[in-house]
Amino acid sequence: MARFPLKLGYKASAEQFGPQHLLDLAIEAENNGFDSVWISDHFQPWRHTDGHAPFAPSWMAAVGQRTKRIVLGTSVLTPTFRYQPAVVAQAFGTLGVLTPGRIILGVGSGEALNEIAVANIEWPSAKERLARLGESVELIRRLWTEDLVTFDGKYYHTRNATIYDKPSQPIPIYMGAGGPVAAKLAGRLGDGFICTSGKGDELYRDKLIPGLDAGAKAAGRDPEQIERMIEIKVSFDTDRDRALKDTRIWAALALPAEDKVAIHDPREMERKAEEVADQAHRRWLVSNDPEEHIEQIRPYIELGFTHLVFHAPGNDQSRFLKLYAKEILPRLRQRWG
Repeated sequence: MARFPLKLGYKASAEQFGPQHLLDLAIEAENNGFDSVWISDHFQPWRHTDGHAPFAPSWMAAVGQRTKRIVLGTSVLTPTFRYQPAVVAQAFGTLGVLTPGRIILGVGSGEALNEIAVANIEWPSAKERLARLGESVELIRRLWTEDLVTFDGKYYHTRNATIYDKPSQPIPIYMGAGGPVAAKLAGRLGDGFICTSGKGDELYRDKLIPGLDAGAKAAGRDPEQIERMIEIKVSFDTDRDRALKDTRIWAALALPAEDKVAIHDPREMERKAEEVADQAHRRWLVSNDPEEHIEQIRPYIELGFTHLVFHAPGNDQSRFLKLYAKEILPRLRQRWG
């Protein structure tokens, strides 16, 4: 059995809304009973037209000062190209001081869309990206726990580096994974594990979760001590047709993963997404019936995920937050909370 209680979070859609609107939505999420709010950290969004890409650490600092209870995390930030890991350690150290006990650093290996525009690099292999991620996590943890850190890794280096404003409570690091190799890395190094829904039960059951467990055991860790979080893409509305139509704005999710990580121009991503817009709904749990929707969510809970973060596609997010808080969150907590 998992050792974590059920948590129900809200995905603040940074590519869809500007920072002030997103701030207001995070406050609404807390007021509507959500346990956490998570934001992606994009330099460029998946679509150019009406796109947004607020700077996640600044936004989290603002939300932390306007809320009292919710946990705030990145899902995910890439601490390997645009950001030197020591800078991430400094930024999240400050967040941990400002909002103690409520900050999680969620990290991933990155997408070309966000890194190539400012890092002037050839997009490296998945193997290198994961190696960089693992090294960055090790360096960030040392900077949070030690002074005068001299680090000589393959990719990153520091000389007598000190983070002067360290959080009094450790900041958990959650690691994103879309395949078994990344899941093993999360099992070896992560306090938590992040993945996204809608990719077929066999991926989670046969690859990601076994990979996570194997990585943890190889490192002498208890896999049950790693919180399992999943972003669940939900389009729930009293009007089923509206719920179905709302998914089209996120058509890029229907593109193959290998295409998404390699595209580095939002305009190209937008063009490719339009070609598969009619397939967008396949990545979403679409429903207008609460009991049906609970049954759509059930498999993820039965797979062992205990931190469910709900991402809704519609433009009227206030409507979603109120409706979900009334119809779905109580049912989930009654059955599994």
